[in-house]
Amino acid sequence: MVRGTAAIALAAALASCTIGEEHRLEPVAHTTDAAGVEKTTEKASPRPPKVSVANGATGVEPGEPVKVSSAAGLSAVSMKNEDGKEVLAEFNEDKSGWATTEALGYGRKYTVEARDTEGQKVVSTFTTATPSTTLNAYVGPLDGSTVGVAQAVTIRFDAPVKDTKAVEKLIKVQTSNDTDGAFFWLDPYELRWRPKEYWEPGTEVKVDVGMYGHKLGDGVYGGDDTHIGFTIGDKVETVVDNYDKMLRVYNNGALVKEFPVSLGTDNKNDTPNGTYVVGDENEKLTMDSRTYGLALDAGGYVTGVDYATQLSYSGIYVHSAPWAIGALGSYNQSHGCINASYDNAKWYQSYVKRGDPVVVKNTAGGTLTPYDGLGYWNLDWEQRSGGSEAPLYE
Repeated sequence: MVRGTAAIALAAALASCTIGEEHRLEPVAHTTDAAGVEKTTEKASPRPPKVSVANGATGVEPGEPVKVSSAAGLSAVSMKNEDGKEVLAEFNEDKSGWATTEALGYGRKYTVEARDTEGQKVVSTFTTATPSTTLNAYVGPLDGSTVGVAQAVTIRFDAPVKDTKAVEKLIKVQTSNDTDGAFFWLDPYELRWRPKEYWEPGTEVKVDVGMYGHKLGDGVYGGDDTHIGFTIGDKVETVVDNYDKMLRVYNNGALVKEFPVSLGTDNKNDTPNGTYVVGDENEKLTMDSRTYGLALDAGGYVTGVDYATQLSYSGIYVHSAPWAIGALGSYNQSHGCINASYDNAKWYQSYVKRGDPVVVKNTAGGTLTPYDGLGYWNLDWEQRSGGSEAPLYE
């Protein structure tokens, strides 16, 4: 009898004791099978934090953010390079995610340590890519400038671009009025983004070229990022009519000034028709036909001129031509440029600005090629708007 009572007492004592924390069971879920028999299953522990870059990875793109996520929630995350410098990063609102907020360096080693609220920890060490070549972009117009309604976003690369789609995806053009526009490649080195129609005066434009750290080809990675902003000024348009050999300047449709000019010699150096865009402005310029492929012994020239306003990459300018005074308004005698008097060339350069459109008409010179650096309005929109889907260049 005593032995039986002791057994009962021991059972009661075991039933009332507290289980230590190190032996606590996970909560159980109660289910029934098809026969109605109740079963219990232990609740699975949350998975440990997940790092977007695998441990031991090499050649990681520095431009891509490193991310850490956890269903249980993150309690601490740090990421340092081999010198112990911590990378800037931030958590999301509920601390289920974490991401870097600064670009990484090329050819560096990084270590990520993450711990979740359950105490689970992960460590991931990786190295970033070391480029064989970096591709740099030079963007125009100048940051903070005011330009004409025909101005395109101009981007010149210091190496030929093969993966044009990859580059286009890293360029953002934002406008204050949702202007419709698209990319157009002049050649493997030059890209344009222009609106479908002339810009609306007053439009604010921001351009972000974010190529740093991104792979753009075999061993080719982006150089430094570039950010510019510019404003569209008044609509100032020039019309050069070979029919009466007059140049007329309009501001928002109203005639401002007109003066006589002389164009390229008929049937020899005819000035091409089409839409040009005002480029560089030079008070003094030495015009050397050899830079455009015309040798001196083939009728070329090296001539100093005043107030030369660029209209094309191919060497067409509005400029002062004192030797052509008798021809102005009467006949054509230039190598293709638009000759004017000293005073009128000076006034013209002071009045127009980079990006203003210039229309030449009624010559026998065909049409200025759209692949000229300032002739990009001479390509049909349907061809231009395709970006990389359209023919890239001649």
